[in-house]
Amino acid sequence: MPAPSSFPARSLPLGALWMIAAGLGFALMSVCVKATAGAFGSPELVFWRSAFGVLFVLAWLALRRAPADAPRGMTRLAGPHLSEQLRRAGIGFMALVAFFYSLAHLPMSVAITLNYTSPLFLALLMPWLLGERPERGQYLSVGAGFVGVVLMLEPWQADARAQIVPGLIGLASGFMAALAYVQVRRLGRFAEPEWRTVFWFAAVGMAGGAVLASLPGLGGWHAPEPEHILPLLGIGLSATLAQLAMTRAYRHGPTAQVAAFAYSTVMFGALLDGVIWKETLSIPAWIGIVLSVTAGLKAIRPNARETPA
Repeated sequence: MPAPSSFPARSLPLGALWMIAAGLGFALMSVCVKATAGAFGSPELVFWRSAFGVLFVLAWLALRRAPADAPRGMTRLAGPHLSEQLRRAGIGFMALVAFFYSLAHLPMSVAITLNYTSPLFLALLMPWLLGERPERGQYLSVGAGFVGVVLMLEPWQADARAQIVPGLIGLASGFMAALAYVQVRRLGRFAEPEWRTVFWFAAVGMAGGAVLASLPGLGGWHAPEPEHILPLLGIGLSATLAQLAMTRAYRHGPTAQVAAFAYSTVMFGALLDGVIWKETLSIPAWIGIVLSVTAGLKAIRPNARETPA
């Protein structure tokens, strides 16, 4: 696939442009998580990332003028589809904890690629949950993508076996992210505003992160040092803006077309991984990344047929 910048702006669906912006935001979030993973546990980082999101949305609502007849207070925040919002938020919270854990224990490019196996799972879930029927050949692409996962983790290497558990957790984050994306699509059909989706995702993440961080054996709480302030703010700001962009992206185009551009995060992440941490992967691992990305793009290619759900 050509680099996103090589496409004329007018030839790109609006949803694809929003997803590219989201990809950059999520890659920058991953950098900040990786930079602070040695000082904080994954639940703590989820808490700080989510707390910023809650504050951002509440501040935005306070500054934004709503129509005089619009609902106020909790009625406005809850909306008419609160149960759907909470379902999406709960799934997204579990995916986020798993992703942050894998970022702390794997090279960033590998952790991001595992999280972005979500389009492979999405291709498997679309017929049942979205009424979108992929072609038969796309299932072969899904199988090829998981071969790429095996190549990335290299379980036959003695020094790589410590990565198996974080790798499986990273893969689980991809599966749960696919479920969350399906829910985002459903919320789009209900015409739920993206700010509400972002708010409830952040609110559930803040509450869930606080609970997990308080449980014995899950890392506990750590007071941020001065050098941690900017990375923690970076997690919250980049993640919140990327979440808004992603939510809007899925609103402005078919799932298959828009989800393909989610792989821009892998590209941005690989570049940042090499520049910042000078990370070097083995040839099989790079082949695995390329195979998984290519398979993911084919698994959700735009000629998948959509039917009304």
